[in-house]
Amino acid sequence: MTLDELLQQLQAGLLAQQQHGNSCRLFHGRGGCYQGLEWLVVDSFLPVLVVTYFAPPEPSWEAQWLPQLVNLARTQGIEGVVVQRRYLAGAPSDVIDGHIPAACYAVREGLRFHLQLAQRQNSGFFLDMEPGRQWVATYSPGRRVLNLFAYTCAFSVVAVAAGSTKVVNVDMSSNALSQGRDNHHLNQLPLDSVVFLRENIMKSWGRIRRQGPYDVIIFDPPSYQPGSFIAERDYHKLVKRLPELCAPGADILACLNAPELPLTFLNTLFDTADSCELKGRLAANPDFPDKDSERQLKLMHYRYR
Repeated sequence: MTLDELLQQLQAGLLAQQQHGNSCRLFHGRGGCYQGLEWLVVDSFLPVLVVTYFAPPEPSWEAQWLPQLVNLARTQGIEGVVVQRRYLAGAPSDVIDGHIPAACYAVREGLRFHLQLAQRQNSGFFLDMEPGRQWVATYSPGRRVLNLFAYTCAFSVVAVAAGSTKVVNVDMSSNALSQGRDNHHLNQLPLDSVVFLRENIMKSWGRIRRQGPYDVIIFDPPSYQPGSFIAERDYHKLVKRLPELCAPGADILACLNAPELPLTFLNTLFDTADSCELKGRLAANPDFPDKDSERQLKLMHYRYR
């Protein structure tokens, strides 16, 4: 892909976003579908563009790329352009043009979510998880939801907006849960049926169980977080707890963002729990093309018999 072709794709994506209104990924090089640009992704959280480098770009390429990107952004009404360098320790970010508004939001289907752009490695909202949010909107109305590894509680916001009767959010980060509570306030959603539990999930099953049983369970753990959760070592411990958490016929969304672990990893874990039936894999977000589906975010739907 040439620089001109890349800029054309970004412009087309911005024009489309102005129509549908949802935050989106404009370019996803990480999936290996664009040879030579595997290090680059571009996200749009209007009115801010976030460019992320996963490896150092060629200096000559960057010298051409950034001025043209800034010019495109200005013509499309973008107020700020951020470059984050994920290949460096701490993933530092720089505002290379304009400014970041005091309040920035991710937007999906009329719902808004607080962002912390240029402040930390993760902004507070994961665009690739949109198929999971759509699944939650479908399966949560009138049901009790358990959101494990809740982070900033985007799943909870979607579930409450869709009409769930109860949502229990569990995470060990008080800051993430506080932002999650703010996300509910931002969307003027009632909190009388929403619970926020600051717990180390792997050590707090009793407190989590007492809030149940649950009709919908979401497993969205980090793939590798020493001291908290390592998917290859710990995911089976989540599956083992399903009988004490699930109401009959409960639906389970099992998420795995670990390119090194194949799809069979999850299916084998759930096969050993003969109380679970595989309903299927959710289609990937089309904004995140990947030449190898085994390396994509894996979102699996199981049902508790």
